Amino acid sequence: MGTLTGKVALVTGGARGQGRSHAIALARLGADIAVCDVLEDVPTVKYAMGTAEQLAETVAMVEAQDRRALALRADVRDHEAVDAAVATTLDELGRIDILVSNAGIYSRGPVHELTTESWQTMLDVNLTGVFHTLRAVVPTMRAQGSGRIVVTASGAARTGTPNMSHYAASKWAVVGLVKSAALELAGSGVTVNAICPTNVDTDMLTNDDMLQMWLPDVEAPTLDQAVERFRATIPMGVPWVEPEDITAAVLYLVGDGARYVTGETLAVSGGQAADKAG
Repeated sequence: MGTLTGKVALVTGGARGQGRSHAIALARLGADIAVCDVLEDVPTVKYAMGTAEQLAETVAMVEAQDRRALALRADVRDHEAVDAAVATTLDELGRIDILVSNAGIYSRGPVHELTTESWQTMLDVNLTGVFHTLRAVVPTMRAQGSGRIVVTASGAARTGTPNMSHYAASKWAVVGLVKSAALELAGSGVTVNAICPTNVDTDMLTNDDMLQMWLPDVEAPTLDQAVERFRATIPMGVPWVEPEDITAAVLYLVGDGARYVTGETLAVSGGQAADKAG
């Protein structure tokens, strides 16, 4: 049996990409899985969100590992929806041992052109959404005397990011939330950590709007045209990493080997973080 046999994990933003990869890997190690996603587009975001069909595919992939799986519709901006997703997970699967707070969005624009709606939506999803999920699961984990919380931050939580100031601000704030929660929960058996990925090969990176930001002088740029721009940002010489590379970090942080690791930011950056503090 796997090292997570008997445990239950809740993964937000699990319809595709990193969230799907995390869910499948956790199931492969023996955990039962609840996955949630917003399942509708966000007006300030210029690429499609995950769909109900994609969430169902994630569930089928988890079930193929001979594990139980729940598909839940929840917008992390809505605390009532998050609370309901946690309650359903507890009712159906009995406990929550692992939270992977992965849901997040990207949009762009120079700071003086950002609309209030774009700014607020970014913070509502990337920061307040993490707060909602932590607040919802922590009482259960404290009562159990154990738990592992892993939050998807970003390499942008370590530096400034032109044309994405609201995104960078949300991810810097997430790191502050993670470190504060880790201190509050120290000694309870619950750890809280963040992962700071570099470019990851998901829809957030490869959508048309992101490509246009990287190649502003090219009409309708393609991913192939952007590869070298992406590659130039990563010292190890790759344009991006795969979701499974981030999953490897998640598996470390939820495993017994990280039982004394809390309040940390683990960069999976191909060397991007080597010249930054923290």
